[in-house]
Amino acid sequence: MEEGDTSEEVVVVPVVNGNEQGLPHSSPHRNSEEESQSPHEMLRHTKTSIENIVAEILSIKNQSKPKPLLTLRLRELLTQTFLHFVTLRQANRSILLDEERAKTETERAKAPLEFTTQQLHNLMYEKSHYMKAIKACNDFKSTYSDIELVSEEQFFRDAPQHIKGSVLSNYNAHNLMLKRLNFELFQRKELCKLHEKLEQKKKTLLETIANRRKFLSSLPLHLKSLKKASLPVQNQLGVQHTKKLKRHHSAELLPPPLYVIYSQLLAQKEAFGECIDLEIVGSFKDAQAYARHQAHKDTGISTTIESPKLENDEPEEKDYQRWSKRPGRVQGKENLDQAGTFQIHPLTVYLHVYDDEVSDLESAKLITLRFEYLVQLNIICVGIEASNDGPGNDILSNLFPDDTGLELPHQSAKLFVGDAMVFNGDTTSRPYKWAQHLAGIDFLPEVSPLLLASRETSDNGEDVISILSQYRQHSRVQTVLQRIRSRRKAQLARQ
Repeated sequence: MEEGDTSEEVVVVPVVNGNEQGLPHSSPHRNSEEESQSPHEMLRHTKTSIENIVAEILSIKNQSKPKPLLTLRLRELLTQTFLHFVTLRQANRSILLDEERAKTETERAKAPLEFTTQQLHNLMYEKSHYMKAIKACNDFKSTYSDIELVSEEQFFRDAPQHIKGSVLSNYNAHNLMLKRLNFELFQRKELCKLHEKLEQKKKTLLETIANRRKFLSSLPLHLKSLKKASLPVQNQLGVQHTKKLKRHHSAELLPPPLYVIYSQLLAQKEAFGECIDLEIVGSFKDAQAYARHQAHKDTGISTTIESPKLENDEPEEKDYQRWSKRPGRVQGKENLDQAGTFQIHPLTVYLHVYDDEVSDLESAKLITLRFEYLVQLNIICVGIEASNDGPGNDILSNLFPDDTGLELPHQSAKLFVGDAMVFNGDTTSRPYKWAQHLAGIDFLPEVSPLLLASRETSDNGEDVISILSQYRQHSRVQTVLQRIRSRRKAQLARQ
């Protein structure tokens, strides 16, 4: 063969996919690789090879080469294509066999699954049947469902023996239910009998109440005539009922602070049997005039017809000016008295304190306190009603801590008086703070009690609480009376 032919032969037989002949099954290594592939991988690989061969055929037809060479190459490519088709059929057959085998295994596994599903459906049907039966039992309404029976424990405890006797010997739920119903009927019969008795009793009581109301409606006339007829007997026997009523009417003319003191002391006496006695002394005519003047003043009506007359031998015009006009700032107590600053209300409350350990009130009298009300200053002054040799203000001074009575109790009174010396050791009545508390006159202290306590003590609040508690006890009548008695007894013991 010539050299030109040899070169043509080399061109005609190119290397395709690493194989000189271009055959897919010419290499043993190739066959073992294809056998190790799955049918689907073999199918994809063969498809790719056929696409490559078709692309090569199309490229050869487009080349301008001698016709014999093209024909030879095309035949080789067609041979390879046919071999690939055989491979495709083999892969397709393997896939079909795998599919048949999977169907067979599926059919084989489907039978127990269907059996289990059938069992599940049967169980669900039985469950729904039982649930319907349970619901029907729960929704069943018996004839006695609306009757509220007593509990079984209460039935066995309270039921009579002739009702529960058979239940104890022959225990049955149905039998027990019947016995409980019998017990309910027995209780209702007893309640009906009781209801009839109570209705009869109610009818009797209503008749009694009607008769008593009729009597009470006519009682005021009988009491009025009885009171008028009993006046001579009261005077003969010393009964103080009428006097007590008169004193109550007189208390209505007291100014509000004195009235509060009077009512608290009287309540303490009546509620706890306190050994004290109260007395209202003064000019009731002047007190009535003052009350009328205050009423006209509060309503804005000016009048000079019935001016209060608090001092004897003074004309009414000057008296009215003393009540209505606020004096200017003056120096000295005498000038203040002339301006009406220390004008005292016409009525005074006297408190007689007796020894609670002695039965005879005449010999048990310890001390007499005098409560006066300063109208302009709105304060209560307390003094001891006694002779010069009797007890002094040392009994009332410092009855509570820091309460000597030498200073005015609130700031408004201090501003009203000014710098004048008001109270000293010679005065018989002093404005003690505990008296203001008893009278219901509330005012703010100049310095906070907490601040004073924090300065005087170094504890962590215990002394502050005790001082505040003691400070609040100033308004308690019982505490004041106890301290006055103890001081007076100690003074008598030293004499």
